Amino acid sequence: MKRELEWELERNIRRLGHLDIAGGGQVVVQDGYAYIGHMDPPMGTSIIDVRDPQNPTVVSHIAPPDAWSHTHKVRVVGDIMITNVEQAKRHFLRKGDKIAGLRNAGLSDTEVAEQLSVKLADIPELEAAPVRGYSDGGFRVWDISDKTTPKLLSYVKTHGFGVHRFDMDKNFAYISTEIEGYVGNILVIYDLSDPKNPTEVSRWHMPGQHLAGGETPTWTGYGTRLHHAMRSGDELWAAVWNAGFRVLDVSDITNPTVKGSYRFPEAIPEPTHTVMPLEHTIDGKRFAIAIDEEHSHLPGRLHGFIWVMDVTDLNNMEPIAAWDLSERACPWIGDPGARFGGHQFREKLDSTLIYATWFAGGLRVLDVADPYLPKEVAHYMVPGADGSPPQSNDVDVDDAGLIYLLDRNHGLDILEMTL
Repeated sequence: MKRELEWELERNIRRLGHLDIAGGGQVVVQDGYAYIGHMDPPMGTSIIDVRDPQNPTVVSHIAPPDAWSHTHKVRVVGDIMITNVEQAKRHFLRKGDKIAGLRNAGLSDTEVAEQLSVKLADIPELEAAPVRGYSDGGFRVWDISDKTTPKLLSYVKTHGFGVHRFDMDKNFAYISTEIEGYVGNILVIYDLSDPKNPTEVSRWHMPGQHLAGGETPTWTGYGTRLHHAMRSGDELWAAVWNAGFRVLDVSDITNPTVKGSYRFPEAIPEPTHTVMPLEHTIDGKRFAIAIDEEHSHLPGRLHGFIWVMDVTDLNNMEPIAAWDLSERACPWIGDPGARFGGHQFREKLDSTLIYATWFAGGLRVLDVADPYLPKEVAHYMVPGADGSPPQSNDVDVDDAGLIYLLDRNHGLDILEMTL
């Protein structure tokens, strides 16, 4: 049977401007400037003047510290900017640690490649990575009072892969990083009162991560780890990957403690990427939004999607609604490079609108005024200039309501909602 379908690529959103720039992992907008952390070296961090949204202009660019790192995450508060430093292609390269053992077990290189789910031609690169090692992971702190000439204030090196996603405010940085003696990323909080010398004030980890402390993981690999933790009042909302999320009490910043915990059912295949509470209650109740990150999708399994959680009682949190995007809504399902499913939402929930990136599904804007029935009110999933599918990765909204949508491959779109 043959059917012809048409897709509505834009609804209640129009594009004001576009910047053809290398793909990115995070975008942050403050006071007329957009800050982009790029996915792949040699691109690092770009500062873009967006005061004229129809003509965004790069005013400066910071390269990664070396050829083996990417700096794909960025945060800004006032005149201080923090960029992560993380090993590029980290999960792929760490497969090289397994090659010697597989060969000792009698496997040929062809069989090793099959076992590691890589190409035979990848073996030399994977072998070189552990020999070369990696010791540059961490984060860098910048003075951006002059946007055209960022000034490096400090470079804090951590361990292992380095730093992934993180949060910050004017006082502290809430860093997700590997640390010696632990398996997988943990939370390390740094005091930023002297940005030239950030100092560690506390740590928090999931039970089982602290190998050097005698703990034993109940999972394999890196299945339980901190993705990142977002500050909300005296709480940190921490997504801990396949273990769901934790709510941490940081009223004593030197001693984060768990005050709420939720783990999604084992039937949910995708890990928890981000979780945050709405800034305002609805009908006297407190709600939070969580989003899964889509990975390699197996037909028949659930995609990554959005959860609405009733978190009024942190001792009894429960999902009360979910929102997913049908494959029928996306024309690129099954195309090469068309990763599909949830990824990330704007990390400021100051209204009932949720701005969420959905990889090939583009940007989806949901209204959770009725938290039990989330409704999509707008979307934008325009392909690249070459016709390739969108891979929408991150989104921010400025004080005027303009939307900044960052694609992994196609640069930056500046959008206006027309509701």
